Amino acid sequence: MRHRVPDTPSTSGSSRDWRALTPSLGKATISPFHMEEDDMTTGARKTGDFCWINILTPHPGAAREFFGALLGWTYLEIPGMGHRVQVSGRDIGGMFDLDGPNTPPGTPPGIGVMVRVDNADAMVASVNALGGTAQPAFDIGPQGRMADCRDPNGANIDLWQPSQSPGMEADSTLHGAPSWFEARTTNVDGAAAFYTQLFGWTTEVMSMPGAPYTSFKLGNEAVAGMMQITPEMGSMPPHWAVYFTVNDIDATAGDAVARGGSICVPVRDIPGVGRFCGIISPQGVMFYTIQYTAVTSAA
Repeated sequence: MRHRVPDTPSTSGSSRDWRALTPSLGKATISPFHMEEDDMTTGARKTGDFCWINILTPHPGAAREFFGALLGWTYLEIPGMGHRVQVSGRDIGGMFDLDGPNTPPGTPPGIGVMVRVDNADAMVASVNALGGTAQPAFDIGPQGRMADCRDPNGANIDLWQPSQSPGMEADSTLHGAPSWFEARTTNVDGAAAFYTQLFGWTTEVMSMPGAPYTSFKLGNEAVAGMMQITPEMGSMPPHWAVYFTVNDIDATAGDAVARGGSICVPVRDIPGVGRFCGIISPQGVMFYTIQYTAVTSAA
């Protein structure tokens, strides 16, 4: 489903309830992705990289206050529609009202992701040919062209062909910026085949206790990860999760609770990478925050 917003990449909703993604996930949530400092990005993203997020939330005014205080986000109004979200004056995405007239009934709170492409129409054909589902691409004013897509397992991932708007430009090392994207799926092999053929990504698989972890690379740079949904995760549907860089993970977790949010995954270590936790906003939006060891050491 899609939530069409002129003059900015569009918000995509999901027919599934994202609150179902928040059971006690146990050790299966320890994401062993390996993020080198050289993998952190700034400026307009490359073709094949994640280039925009969209937050769909009830009570957007309260949500802006929560995320602004927690992650340092600032906002630019899209009159009558929503707000662009920025980190240090650079775009990362948009925030829109779950109860807005363009939102399909029953859409839950959540964060949608978009990948930059050169030709949205051609990629729509590829998505469908590879076993996914994609709606026809459409223009977002003069800013660019987008398409609403799902992989063969049902995870929503949208496409953005930029024109006037390149999409995300914020430095991913900064507090509040998206820095990692992770697919949770019911069919790792099928999803890997789909994404490598669609975006030209390559995979690197690491053996981990419980289940292997797959990193997706664009050239030599890691851009995303993937893990199998295990029975310990409960009734979790396939989806893409978003991680945001923070300066102090313990302070962020405490602040989230103090501001009315809840912790769905307690603070945990990822050896050689950093520390992360899962948070649910007071409005029901689930996301992850992570403090990177390499970034902290370099600061």
